[in-house]
Amino acid sequence: MSQFSNPIKLSQLSTLITDAVDVAFRNKSYWIIADVTNHSYKEAKNSHNFGLVEKDVNSHTIVAKVAGKAWGTSAVKIKDFENITGQRFTNNIQVLILVSIEYHAQYGLSVALLNIDPNFTLGVLEQQRKATLEMLVLRNKFIKKIGDGYLTGNNELRLNPVLQRIALISSSISAGSEDFRHTLDNNDYGYTYQVDDYFAGVQGEKNVQQFVDRLVAVYNSGVAYDAVVIVRGGGAQTDFLIFDNYRIARAVAKFPIPIITGIGHQKNETITDLMVHTKTKTPTKAAEFIVAHNRNFELSMILFQRNVVFRSQNLIAVAQQKLTILYYGLIESARNTSGVQKEKLIGLDHKVTEKAKSMIFSQQNKLISTAAKLAVRPLILLNDKKNEIRSQQENVRMFATAYLKKQNDTITNFEGAIRIMSPESTLKRGYAIIRKNDIIAFNGAGLEQGDDIEIIFAESILHATIKEKKEHNGRRNDL
Repeated sequence: MSQFSNPIKLSQLSTLITDAVDVAFRNKSYWIIADVTNHSYKEAKNSHNFGLVEKDVNSHTIVAKVAGKAWGTSAVKIKDFENITGQRFTNNIQVLILVSIEYHAQYGLSVALLNIDPNFTLGVLEQQRKATLEMLVLRNKFIKKIGDGYLTGNNELRLNPVLQRIALISSSISAGSEDFRHTLDNNDYGYTYQVDDYFAGVQGEKNVQQFVDRLVAVYNSGVAYDAVVIVRGGGAQTDFLIFDNYRIARAVAKFPIPIITGIGHQKNETITDLMVHTKTKTPTKAAEFIVAHNRNFELSMILFQRNVVFRSQNLIAVAQQKLTILYYGLIESARNTSGVQKEKLIGLDHKVTEKAKSMIFSQQNKLISTAAKLAVRPLILLNDKKNEIRSQQENVRMFATAYLKKQNDTITNFEGAIRIMSPESTLKRGYAIIRKNDIIAFNGAGLEQGDDIEIIFAESILHATIKEKKEHNGRRNDL
């Protein structure tokens, strides 16, 4: 008997499988733990389609996979789950769900979601969060746990007194970025800011590397930023999972410029919030913090100015009082000493008079002696200068005669050379001049066969026609 006898159709096999599944799983449901993948939602039908997978703890490879769906009452359960947890039912979240098993001849085996436990998912997220925080502290010396908070390299930095140059990391389509800029631009104090955009995805694990790269770009920009601000709009809790990522948290904790967050999470703090210098709830709050920081600096300057004015006025008043006392004291002292000084002046007057007479007599004697010497000295000097001038005149005369003779000889030599080099002398020495069209030919470059030329000698001119032209290297004329 052939092994291919009595084959059945695929539909018959599907019916057998359907009956077997129905018998095995009819009216049965199971609580299962799985990760959500390939999720899609059709709003018009209020239905969810998704995959459920289980991954190996160590290798993260998929060890089990099944399709899932939810609609009607089950879709309402998912909506309740999102309201309680604050996060969307979407990919890459681990859930505890109640399912029933179904088999369809065309679509195969699947599970239908009957219920979902929000507490389980919240617990899983919290466990992941705690593990990440522990890893950050364990692996990085610049992150320390202090009580319920964390001390990091970033939150130990001091903010500049004025925050004006700001690097803004946000999504290019984020409303949070617009809210942040609007609040800064419309502050009540007329402060101006330089805000440079560094766009990055702020949602999903796939954008982690891009986000870190944006921080690196800020660092390498060469701009002396006062602060880096990270903002995004609101969203479900899973939208903020990127800010619980280890790599992003480590990068912001180590970053050498103070970071301010305003990522729109109203309920809880992300790990990134715990690592940065200053955390705020929303982009608007981040902008308000910067404005308030600058306002505090301005107020401190105003207060300082007032204190300077007040203290200056006090110092001036005290000084004026001291000057007044000193003034009257000086007047009294002057009155007391003027009598004594007047008597001293009279005595000095007599001494000065006697001393002056003595000095005048002495200087008169010196002047008489000096005048006698000066009367003789000019005659001697004049005689010496006359002799010196006569000697110089003789030297000049002799030098001029020799110089003029030398120059006359040089001119005579030049004249002889010019006469020897003149065309007339050259022709007399037996040379000839060739001319074409009244232009002297210095070489054969401008002459061709058939050209009419003039050959000029000292005493005659020949008219000739060139019959042949040959190249010549000039060696035969090397005399």
